[in-house]
Amino acid sequence: MDMTLKKAEDVNTAAVVTTGLIGGWITARETGIRPLGGVLLGAAGVWAARSWAVKKGPVTATALTSLYVGAFGASHPLAKKMGSWPAVLTVTGATAAAAYLASDRG
Repeated sequence: MDMTLKKAEDVNTAAVVTTGLIGGWITARETGIRPLGGVLLGAAGVWAARSWAVKKGPVTATALTSLYVGAFGASHPLAKKMGSWPAVLTVTGATAAAAYLASDRG
């Protein structure tokens, strides 16, 4: 079994942040173990930040990482206004779009 990491330049970070935000939320919700969702959220964030730093440099990596963390934080008060699913989908869509536009598109 080959355990070689994919090159940072080849990672689709929009998909990674989608996995982190939606997957982290679903994991926490369905297991009842919030820290477990946080592990997935954090791992996806680190994976995406690694790619952003290599592809676009530290300024873009910092901006997108801040957006990713901010999206997680914003989803909580937003959920009180619109519900959990709509809030998570909204912040995920915005973050994934930013990742695509700033880093992934060719």
